[in-house]
Amino acid sequence: MRTVKVSSTPEKFKQDITIGHLHLNADEPVVAGGRDEGPSPYELLLASLGACKAMTVKMYAERKGWNLAQVAVELSQVKEGDTLKIQVHLTVEGDLDEQQRQRLLEIADRCPIHRTLTSNIEIQSHY
Repeated sequence: MRTVKVSSTPEKFKQDITIGHLHLNADEPVVAGGRDEGPSPYELLLASLGACKAMTVKMYAERKGWNLAQVAVELSQVKEGDTLKIQVHLTVEGDLDEQQRQRLLEIADRCPIHRTLTSNIEIQSHY
């Protein structure tokens, strides 16, 4: 896995993100004091989860030889007290029967990011 590097910019909250040869920005929305020049950290987290679910579903369907045409994942989050609640709406399209559709929804919850976010996580920060 490639190393992720994040560095600040002269703009208030904007961050440069480098992942191997890929580059993107993170920022906060204007209402939070940013310039909205990239997704916020929470949006990046949701994007990671959604992408992982979609990729996992596609890999599984491909391995099974199922006719999956499209996977769409819509995510949102709300914080209630100390709990972050993530809502996921996953849609699969293709020539699939109901049993296959249900299996793909189950498989989506087994993606590596879903498993990571629902497990015990230890973050070791070094300064």
